[in-house]
Amino acid sequence: MTHVPYLIAGWGISIAAVSLYAFSVMRRAKRLAALVPVDRRRWMTGDDADIIGES
Repeated sequence: MTHVPYLIAGWGISIAAVSLYAFSVMRRAKRLAALVPVDRRRWMTGDDADIIGES
């Protein structure tokens, strides 16, 4: 039973590190997406994102 704290700590640190990395990537992506000109944005991020398949 002495190895259980090490397993919990290892999993906890790993999950926390991956979560922090994912959060930072998403935050950076949102910040950079705002810098893209409107005419260069993809259909998923445009004003008509709720209308799929229409040009």
